[in-house]
Amino acid sequence: MTAESDGKVKTGTTTLGLLCDKAVILAAERKATMGYLMASKDAQKILQLDGHLGMTIAGVVGDAQALQRYVKAEIKLYSLQEERLIPVKAAASLISNILYSRRFYPYIVQLVVGGFDTEARLYSLALDGSNLEEKEFYSSGSGSPMAFGVLEDSYRKGMTLEEGKRLAARAVSAATKRDIASGGSGIDVVVIDSKGFRRVPDDEVQKMVK
Repeated sequence: MTAESDGKVKTGTTTLGLLCDKAVILAAERKATMGYLMASKDAQKILQLDGHLGMTIAGVVGDAQALQRYVKAEIKLYSLQEERLIPVKAAASLISNILYSRRFYPYIVQLVVGGFDTEARLYSLALDGSNLEEKEFYSSGSGSPMAFGVLEDSYRKGMTLEEGKRLAARAVSAATKRDIASGGSGIDVVVIDSKGFRRVPDDEVQKMVK
């Protein structure tokens, strides 16, 4: 999202999700802006919703953080009532319904939701509540045109986990070089598979983009 001089902290931003062999990968850079000021070089744009679910954020940081708290509470309630983890599709529908209910006074966010239940799944959601399942990859934020270019050129179905991590990191890195609102101190990469939600160490990501 383009930064405005309205005092709101915004993520910029470049985030993405992609599907590879038996996993979904989420990636994002770390720059947050407030007007023409860099508000943070270490903004967290990949939020964990549950042990098997994650969400990337582009838009107003406060809106995204409030939405995360709301969604995590609903997911926890679901797991207590149903005595099982919420399916990824159901979590995406939950977020979609929340966004749609607020469409006239919306959360200013663009989201990529990824998770693993019986398989890896990926969804893109907009502030009006639209919810689309993505079968390959998706990118959000002001740097997404550059990221999409790298993804369109190099993505292939059935990529290994290592190939997927490298491509995700490279796509975000390409966006930071051209998009003024993307950057910060590094790139975050998250893997979600049958082992759950886990972050790739910074030193490993740095090697991927060199």
